[in-house]
Amino acid sequence: MKPVHLFLLSSLILTGCQSSPPPASSESPVAINTPVTPPPTNEPPPPMPEGAPIYTKGKLEPLPGVKAPKLKKVVKAKFKTTQGDLFMEIYPEAAPNAAKQFVELIKLGFYDNTPIFRVEPGFVCQFGINSKPGKVEWKDKNFKDDPSFFHLGTATLAFAKAGPDTNSTQVFINYNDNSGLVQQGGFTAFGKVTKGYENSTKFKRVEEAGDQGALWADTEGFIKGLPNKPDTILKAEIIK
Repeated sequence: MKPVHLFLLSSLILTGCQSSPPPASSESPVAINTPVTPPPTNEPPPPMPEGAPIYTKGKLEPLPGVKAPKLKKVVKAKFKTTQGDLFMEIYPEAAPNAAKQFVELIKLGFYDNTPIFRVEPGFVCQFGINSKPGKVEWKDKNFKDDPSFFHLGTATLAFAKAGPDTNSTQVFINYNDNSGLVQQGGFTAFGKVTKGYENSTKFKRVEEAGDQGALWADTEGFIKGLPNKPDTILKAEIIK
């Protein structure tokens, strides 16, 4: 199993501010009601070992000591991005609330033409902000946390949040085994990138794109004004 990184969730919950990401970052504090994944510690994550598997085969890997549900149902999705296609499997039995919201958002076109605004190599990439009418309202459509039954392994999907029951639209793809987030914040794997994961590792890290306040105010306008553009989800669709 890959190393599990430790994260500073306590400062996020207690102070309402995001603690410092890796040394190169200059992100401003984030309000408690802004969904984010906990940042890594000030120590950058170790590089992936040469020759390490991109991700484990099969669906999701159960956490030790839990009675995980069997994953019989699968909803498949395709995300067309500026770095290539990502094919995903969504498992309603793994996390019913998360799976339902994600599928609804895809069908709504919420993720179409939106940026991958946060990229932390060796940790996660994150997306899910859209300021257009009919889309921006979903920012406050929170859903209750699902129980966490599965590892947050490489290529798995989970909703970002800033505390209990604050999931809404933002999703992250794990670049490593981040299962420590389960104990520290109750983050829940609900799906996985099953093909094209290597394309997600090519997403550019553009620090300026991480201003969530500006993104929610005018996603397209804010991105247009940046000298360096982040990668984009061009189209997301359910294919099964």
